[in-house]
Amino acid sequence: MSWAGPEDTFLSTSLATYLDKKLLVLLRDGRKLLGLLRSFDQFANVVLEGACERVIVGDLYCDIPLGLYVIRGENVVLIGELELDKEELPPHMTLVPEAEIKRAQKAERDATDLKGSMRKRMEFLDFD
Repeated sequence: MSWAGPEDTFLSTSLATYLDKKLLVLLRDGRKLLGLLRSFDQFANVVLEGACERVIVGDLYCDIPLGLYVIRGENVVLIGELELDKEELPPHMTLVPEAEIKRAQKAERDATDLKGSMRKRMEFLDFD
């Protein structure tokens, strides 16, 4: 049996290859966290340093600073490395303050709720 060496990082499934690198962590509830991976364990619990939550609504985005952040492994859906020298977002995205992104999130949530309630009210019509 042969083992992958340090040069064969594409064969590795361990988070050890991502230590001290900037990561994007997608959580089960849909949140996206960015930060430097400082530690992990066998359950995929991870510690991010300088973490921030990236909130995206339409063409607006905001990075909400969280600091040192511990994430329980069962909430992790995806972990991916980000390149430090590349721009992470398309050029049409606009950085806005936290208060503005919260308003945009609320408006989006209200629109979704209204759409759902309208659908329930119209169920009796049975368009099928």
